[in-house]
Amino acid sequence: MDADQEKDLQKFLKNVDEISNLIQEMNSDDPVVQQKAVLETEKRLLLMEEDQEEDECRTTLNKTMISPPQTAMKSAEEINSEAFLASVEKDAKERAKRRRENKVLADALKEKGNEAFAEGNYETAILCYSEGLEKLKDMKVLYTNRAQSRECYKKILEINPKLQTQVKDYLNQVDLQEKADLQEKEARELLDSGKNTAVTTKNLLETLSKPDQIPLFYAGGIEILTEMIKECTEQTLFRTHNGFSIISDNKVIRRCFSTAGKDAVEETVCVSVLKLWQAVCSGNEENQHVLVMHHDRARLLAALLSSKVLAIRQQSLALLLQLTQTESGRSLIINHLDLTRLLEALVSFLDFSDKEANTAMGLFTDLALEERFQVWFQANLPGVLPALTGVLKTDPKVSSSSALCQCIAIMGNLSAEPATRRHMAACEEFGDGCLDLLARCEEDVDLFREVIYTLLGLMMNLCLQAPFVSEVWAVEVSRRCLSLLNSQDGGILTRAAGVLSRTLSSSLKIVEEALRAGMVKKMMKFLKTGGETASRYAIKILAICTNSYHEAREEVIRLDKKLSMMMKLLSSEDEVLVGNAALCLGNCMEVPNVASSLLKTDLLQVLLKLAGSDTQKTAVQVNAGIALGKLCTAEPRFVAQLRKLHGLEILNSTMKYISDS
Repeated sequence: MDADQEKDLQKFLKNVDEISNLIQEMNSDDPVVQQKAVLETEKRLLLMEEDQEEDECRTTLNKTMISPPQTAMKSAEEINSEAFLASVEKDAKERAKRRRENKVLADALKEKGNEAFAEGNYETAILCYSEGLEKLKDMKVLYTNRAQSRECYKKILEINPKLQTQVKDYLNQVDLQEKADLQEKEARELLDSGKNTAVTTKNLLETLSKPDQIPLFYAGGIEILTEMIKECTEQTLFRTHNGFSIISDNKVIRRCFSTAGKDAVEETVCVSVLKLWQAVCSGNEENQHVLVMHHDRARLLAALLSSKVLAIRQQSLALLLQLTQTESGRSLIINHLDLTRLLEALVSFLDFSDKEANTAMGLFTDLALEERFQVWFQANLPGVLPALTGVLKTDPKVSSSSALCQCIAIMGNLSAEPATRRHMAACEEFGDGCLDLLARCEEDVDLFREVIYTLLGLMMNLCLQAPFVSEVWAVEVSRRCLSLLNSQDGGILTRAAGVLSRTLSSSLKIVEEALRAGMVKKMMKFLKTGGETASRYAIKILAICTNSYHEAREEVIRLDKKLSMMMKLLSSEDEVLVGNAALCLGNCMEVPNVASSLLKTDLLQVLLKLAGSDTQKTAVQVNAGIALGKLCTAEPRFVAQLRKLHGLEILNSTMKYISDS
């Protein structure tokens, strides 16, 4: 904006303000004030006519850009002074009338809020106070009352912590509304003071409100407006001067969104709008609220993410990612967008560049961490499962490996919930998708190490669900994991063992294959060199193998002659590990002469202590009791020790657990 235009604009606005004041004085009950206003008005009209002639000599049309100040001056020049004064007077009267009406409504809402407050209905009270403030922004008593509701919510939370989620939501609403009110107050003050960007923002919106212009008119104006919006003031003025509706309700702009991709100009309009929304919503939660709460705009945001035009998809993704950076923004997306369509669009980005794919998965991750999204996901899983199954059919050679890993990790985290896992495990196509992707990645384990590692995590969760998709599926999964036990990667080795610990028992045939592949030796090595997690999986696999085949028991004894490694596991604090170690030891007692070789050890005392312990998992007591029984059966001399320690009573007490199981 050049100096002449700025001067014209400020002059015009000053005239409007002064005339508005004169009109109020002409309506005064004081005759002296009325007469003075009439004389001043006549003087003002003469000055405006002189200025009008001067302006006509100076004003030129710049065809290369939209100039809101010229538009504002032109509108003043097109009508004579009397008509202009009449229109201002009419506007002032209408605003005064609306204000009187709003005050009546605000008073009524205040009273209604007070009644609800007295009855303990704090939610209704806050809604009434907030609605009253919308009607009349400067009604201070409403601000005071709403603050007392905040204090009451805090008291409610102290009394009943279970209401934390609801109370937190209400307090957030109060805080956001008060923040928005303060922003609007400051923006009005800056606009009244004539701040350059504030005035220009207001006038640009007035220009853009013109209907039935060519698309480039709106694109150009929106781009200029986007450049103007640098601070909260301009963002707030955009909201308070109906900016969202001016843009989204414009028929030409709406038509551009519906036909984007057919014409480069329409694409330009759509991209410019999305960039504008990013500018006005950046760090401004109230603007985010206004944008997303509108049904048509919420529907549009989800749809644009699937646009055939790359630039539109990119800007839509950037806007939504911006919203997910705040808790309130994530709540808005989860509560108001079509999440099924959104999720489908996000996973489709896996076929794009690494940057776009990772951005989309980052957005997916932000949403998936929200409890409300998880609740929605469980309720709507049948509808979104096809899209997730499609992810498993992705070619890892083409897609972004890091983004693919992130997406699979999200599925793995969500599958930790039993209801979600049940749906996934029941879907044969989903299970086959996991297998197919694992097979494709095995073609180059080093290249797709991260994908394999993440996929195994998802499959471990799926294998917690019984029964499996099918025995055939469990056998094939086991075979794939047996192959992966030859990997040099510790993470893959551990997770492959984890899957096997849950699938191996599905078939004796696959146990035989595992034994032929050297499973016992590999798992004994895990026990020697692996960490606690690896040991957990290893002892479970050994328990399965020794429970089914004598050859497995003999090999364990050969590799751990005094069973010192197994006995050491019994002192672990991990009850799952202890229970399986006791089961494996009991199985090994069936090998001739093994029990006799343990007479000088404290195995009986350790097992007796475990059988009589008060553990959280009864499997420890049951398996320890079974191992005691097998120990005494294989070597009768242990029975005398058992009687001496009054162990028969303890052993009998474990029988209830065995009978129950």
